[in-house]
Amino acid sequence: IFLPSFQDLFGVSMVVPLMNLHIKSLGASPTVAGIIGSLYGIMQLFSSTFVGCWSDIVGRRYSLLACILLSALGYFLLGTSTTVFLFALSRVPVGIFKHTLSISKALLSDLVSERDRPLVMGRFNAASGVGFILGPVVGGYLTELEDGFYQTSFICASIFLLNAGLVWMLPWSEENIDSREREQGKKRTDNFSAKRDCDSHLKSLTNGAMASDSPFQSPWIQIATVLKRIKGIACSDLWDIFLVRLLMSVAILLYYSNFTLALDERFGVKPLFSGYLMSYSSALGVLAGCLLGPITKLYQHNTYRLLLHSSTFTCVLILLYASARSIWMVILSSTFLAFSTTIGRTCIIDLELTIGGNEASGTLLGVGQSVTSVARIIAPLLSGIAQEFSPCGPPSLGVGLALAAILIMNVNKQKYCSNGNVKLKNQ
Repeated sequence: IFLPSFQDLFGVSMVVPLMNLHIKSLGASPTVAGIIGSLYGIMQLFSSTFVGCWSDIVGRRYSLLACILLSALGYFLLGTSTTVFLFALSRVPVGIFKHTLSISKALLSDLVSERDRPLVMGRFNAASGVGFILGPVVGGYLTELEDGFYQTSFICASIFLLNAGLVWMLPWSEENIDSREREQGKKRTDNFSAKRDCDSHLKSLTNGAMASDSPFQSPWIQIATVLKRIKGIACSDLWDIFLVRLLMSVAILLYYSNFTLALDERFGVKPLFSGYLMSYSSALGVLAGCLLGPITKLYQHNTYRLLLHSSTFTCVLILLYASARSIWMVILSSTFLAFSTTIGRTCIIDLELTIGGNEASGTLLGVGQSVTSVARIIAPLLSGIAQEFSPCGPPSLGVGLALAAILIMNVNKQKYCSNGNVKLKNQ
């Protein structure tokens, strides 16, 4: 699982930084390029929950293979895109099915215990982060060659095909996964909808998410089960967790939204230095993922308290950046922010899965991805408005949103913490 995730982000990060240049070379205006980019984000927004829930129903193996192969098709089409229409068409399968990392996280959640989950998720994010660091370097080199963008796209598609082969050869033990889910389900209160317990047919389909014959069920039954699960999430008592995720995501995106421009206006720093600083932060984020194990042990596996402290630290660091008087204060805040944001991202996912239950891990991760997609849509708009007032406007607004998230966590603290451990909510 770790190797395909590394190769996934390695391949994608080779191509994505070059896409704006390529669509411009095809004759697209900035407006058209922006519309295509927005459509991709909108497809991700609506498809992430559906695909994640679908993986709960048909099983991780088949859903992961389908997403990898259809993403490979999208990048193959991108490698043949000689017109703006073909470029836009190539983004459709990727926009709908590029949820391979979310399904991989759901699979890891099925395989490991709740106690070990933050450690494993941290290492998974670290492996993915290494691919994201190396990919742009290789992509920048390849694009210097003749027809470099097309070659890079075909290499990315080939990497996805290789990943499909690796996933197919994994030593799957679906019966063991299913039994583990049932055992964990006995220890956990169902957090979705009380109505769900009354529908025995759909419940049996849900609990049998890893059954080998699930992919061959009627598509209508699969769709009905997906909608049932999504309704269960909508009616659940998880709203505060997802709201915290939304607020913190927007706050962090506001920090990065005008990072290069703000450093130029405030300190006269060139874009090259800003790029090095962001790469430095990414490398530290990988290191933070490797340190999650000792940190969670220090907190006695109290995910909620660790999330509260990391979010508070993130808020303080964004404030430090917004009020920085020298570039050294910016470097200091970027150094520690890489740790706090990596820890916070892992904690919020672990908390969602702990409260919601592994029986619907794909659905929960899909909803979480949708929440992050909403943040990506909102953040540029808020950044543009805040930047009208000051280069420090976006991060200052981010501080306010982070404070709101911290307040929500403090208000709901008693719902989740009891004797130092996460307490599951009853419905």
